[in-house]
Order: sequence, then C-alpha cells, then structure tokens
Amino acid sequence: MAGELARELSHRPVILVVGGGYVGLYTALRLQKKLSRGRAEIIVVDPQPHMTYQPFLPEAAAGSVEPRHVVVPLRRTLNRCRVITGAVTGLSHAERRAKVAPVEGKPYELSYDILVMAAGSVARTLPIPGLAEHGIGFKNVGEAIFLRNHVLARLDAASSTDDPAVRTRALTFTFVGGGYAGVEAFAELEDMARYAIEHYYPRLSPSDMHWVLVEATGRILPEVDLDMAAWTVKQLTARGMDVRLNTRLESVSDQCVIRLSDGDEFPSDTLVWTAGTKPNPMLTETDLPVDGRGRVECEATLQVKGMDGAWAAGDLAAVPDITKDEPGATTAPNAQHAVRQAKRLADNIVAVLTGQQPEPYRHKYAGSVASLGLHKGVAQVYGVKLKGWPAWFMHRTYHVSRVPTFNRKARVVADWTMASLFRREVISLGQLQDPRREFVFAANTGRTGQLPPPRPDHPETADTPERAEAG
Repeated sequence: MAGELARELSHRPVILVVGGGYVGLYTALRLQKKLSRGRAEIIVVDPQPHMTYQPFLPEAAAGSVEPRHVVVPLRRTLNRCRVITGAVTGLSHAERRAKVAPVEGKPYELSYDILVMAAGSVARTLPIPGLAEHGIGFKNVGEAIFLRNHVLARLDAASSTDDPAVRTRALTFTFVGGGYAGVEAFAELEDMARYAIEHYYPRLSPSDMHWVLVEATGRILPEVDLDMAAWTVKQLTARGMDVRLNTRLESVSDQCVIRLSDGDEFPSDTLVWTAGTKPNPMLTETDLPVDGRGRVECEATLQVKGMDGAWAAGDLAAVPDITKDEPGATTAPNAQHAVRQAKRLADNIVAVLTGQQPEPYRHKYAGSVASLGLHKGVAQVYGVKLKGWPAWFMHRTYHVSRVPTFNRKARVVADWTMASLFRREVISLGQLQDPRREFVFAANTGRTGQLPPPRPDHPETADTPERAEAG
C-alpha cells in the first residue's frame, strides 16, 4: 500500500494539516524538517495564528508566566509551511477537498493529497441552566487572561465595599471539574489571590475567601493513584478550600446563585467550567469514520481506518494503545501522547512518501505532574510518587522541556527567574474586559466625566494575545 501511494504521489503532494495545536504544530514542524524544500506543500489551517501550550495556562492565569510565552506563533515557527488563519468547516476525503472559512472573506475549497486531522477538542458542557450565561472556560490563553483579571477585580470589588452581600459574592470562586486542568487552575489562582490579599489588601483576609471545587465523581485527579488524589484533597482543604466530591452543578441563577446537587446554594461571581472535553464537532461534517465517542477511528500506525492518505492523532483520535493487554484500549487524550503521536505521524508520512511501511505508535503512559501553586505540587511518574516542592519542580522541568522552540523555553525560564527575584505581579488590567467602554462613552456624549458602570464580566470579551499583550 505504501509503495502504491508513493507512486500515485510522484508529483509534489499537498499535505493538509487541520489544526495548529499539539499534533498540528509538531507534525508540520517535523515534516518541514524531514522533507527537503519543494518535496511537498504543507498547509496548516487553524482559527488562531498560534499554538497554545495548555499545561502552562494555570501559571499564566496566576501570573507566574507571561501569557504571550505560553503560545507559539505558527507563521514564525512553520516558516516553510502555508498557514491559513481560519477553520475547516467540512471535508470530503473521498474527493480530497476541504471547505475553509477564513477569519475574513468568503469561504473557499482546498484540494489536497494527504490529510492530517488534528483539530483537537472543545469543552464538554452540559445543558445546565445559567452555565452558558455565567460560566468561564479554561482552554485558551484568552480565557486565562480573562480569569486572572476577573479574580483580581473581585478582590478589588470586595475591598472597596462595606456591603457584606457584595463582598461574599465577590470572594466566592467556584470551579467545576476535578481533572488536572480544573485542580491546577483552582489551586494556582487561590495561591495568587491569597498572596495578593496578604500583601496588598489590608481590609481583606484569606479566610474571607471561599474557594469551591465541584466534582461529580468520588475523587479528583483520575490520572494518579487514589492515595495521591486523597493527599491532594487534604492539602487543598488544609488551605481552607472546599472540595465537593460526588456533587454536580444543578443551575446558576440570574443573580449568580450557584445551586449544587447536595442541596447547597450560595452566591458566586466566578464560575469556571473545566469538566472535560469532547472531540471537535466539525468531524460530523466529514466523511471520516468515527466511534461511539465521536473520535476518528485509527489504526495503530495513526492512519484513519479504511482511508488511504488520511491520518489523525491527538484528542479527537481513537488510537489503539498497544502497550496494554485490554481489548479496545485507546491512548488517553493528553499532551503527553499528542506530542509523541505527532512525531510518529510525521515520520510515517515521510516513510509512505518514500515507499516504506509506516510503524505503529507505541508509548507507555509515563505518569502525570501537576502544580498546586508556587512551590506546591503532586506527581506520579513511572510509579514514583512525589509531593510538595519536588513534585512542583518536576512539573516545571518536564513542561519547559516540552514547550516548542528554544525561544519559548528561554522566555518561560526567564519569567520564572524574574518571579523568584521580585514580588509577584497582581495587577488587574480590567480594561481588557471591555477596552472600548471609555472611548464609546466619550464619542457618544462628547464629554468626559463619570463613566457608566462596566459591563458584567464575560469570557467572550476576553482579549487574546493578538489584541492585548498583557497578563
């Protein structure tokens, strides 16, 4: 099969990479390195002009890392690829054609020879009343910037009022989802808020805050053993944080009152949703085979089942885990597998183009590392369990080694170095949430003076690095 495809693509093939996340970036980066110039045309399509290194989002939100340094510009990194800022809205692999909707201008079609489906995942939400109106996601750098500004703005609001109801609502922070993303964001932002109150808010006390983590199952951090998860819960509760297991979010009222399945109700200005992900729904607009969970069905070689010239990896791919004896086992949707799958996928494409056979993807899960705030963490790597400072140090060491490009590695290390020498930055750039408010007011009234109150915070107004370079 590999030889036949190589003969068919004796001309200069077009390789279409759908998505510029972990798999998309690393695959394109390796292809442009291993294929001689002119051997193939590589096209990368993604709605954002950058790749986000998501494991650093909690630290970006907490101010330990500059938000611009957790994103990798696609055009700068993939200088031998054609980068299209837009979305693939559908494709027919049988016809080798994809529909592309650019950020501006009319949609058009692209012809290709080889497909790499790497569109990743989106937040998995539930039809909970009030969630869409009041919830904040945590999957991109814009949401991390927004959440940082929002939490600090809530401290400002609480410190500037004597109304106990306003203060209670402002200082109650609710997170839904006890996976790694949720726990890290929960712990890092509490650590930042505690530091800010202790140093800059004499009218507030850390005990005034109420941090609530809601998890529907009986444990958090499913990636580690139960004893490590229990230890993490103990550490969080020792900091005065409220961890609710076997509890679900039932609704959010217009007055921001949170109602939980355990019967508790409380007002909260902050609701962060980190309860899992699902494959990108654009797969329903393709002719690629999907399983019962909406993932692309793949062979161990990362080839799409039954489709020549189609490959997939990452969160949206059901890749057989051949390191396990369990029938039907697939690799977990995490960065650890995505980065390694991208390397194997690129090497297999090069092999097929040169008439060789592709090799199966094989990687035994190494473990997980998580930060719980400055100098605090939990890790389980190759059976070795670490807690506290050693786990936090391993978390930073591992992830800085995985950030793409030396440029970004150096900048992240520089951020950490400066943070160790100077006090943590805890400035709320609240104007980013509604940057045109003052100008619109002046233009509409023709005068300056008292501004109308700012619009309620909403994640859709959060600025991304292209529009706001701030943390």
